[in-house]
Amino acid sequence: MSYLTLSITLIFVIIPLLLSKTLRLGLEKDTIVATVRSIIQLLAVGYILKFVFESENILYILLMVTLMIAAATHNARKKGKAIEGITWKIAVTLVFVEVLTQSILLGFQIVPPTAQYIISISGMVIGNSMVLSILFLNRFTAEVETHRDETELILSLGGTPKQAIHRQLINAIKASMIPTIESQKTMGLVQLPGMMSGQIIAGADPIQAVQFQLLIIFLLLTTAAVSSVLLGFLSYPSLFNQRMQLLKGKF
Repeated sequence: MSYLTLSITLIFVIIPLLLSKTLRLGLEKDTIVATVRSIIQLLAVGYILKFVFESENILYILLMVTLMIAAATHNARKKGKAIEGITWKIAVTLVFVEVLTQSILLGFQIVPPTAQYIISISGMVIGNSMVLSILFLNRFTAEVETHRDETELILSLGGTPKQAIHRQLINAIKASMIPTIESQKTMGLVQLPGMMSGQIIAGADPIQAVQFQLLIIFLLLTTAAVSSVLLGFLSYPSLFNQRMQLLKGKF
């Protein structure tokens, strides 16, 4: 695809701009900012990845993965500001998920230990883990606030913080995992996944594309489960003080 061809695809940006303007949605500025940022960021990343892939230097690979984790942590932490230490909790979750998945992939030689595979798969894993963290934090803080009276009642009857918050924690974990599970139920019927479509467009054998896509599907299922559970159990103790009382304030 040439830059001229790419510029023609801006038609797909103009359409929502016109709809927003016509219906007075007020999304014109956000749409333009999102478009410009995506162009700059993706082109910059493209040139960086080209350099990293050609160099095959482990240091550059680690720097790219670290940058991904840092950016994901910064974005996800905004949804859990009321939880003390949420930044390091999210960072630990992302690092753990990344180490776990790459250890399995490389340890069992499922994929080659090259920058092309490590960085590409890491981006999908970290990005999915970030989204799951945001979904979890949104639901968890809402559950805690909604069931505050119930939690305090259990505590007053001698229950531990874990017992008092158990129902809200499980509900939040389940709610954050449901989108991943539901999307996988219709995979291939309702939609062709991005990785599979990209490989097919690039000329890869459809069966090979399916095999790689199944790898990613299974990988993201583990990412969803581990991210939600780990972040949940790291986060809930911060909602209570040393006297095992639920902290005041709106979560």
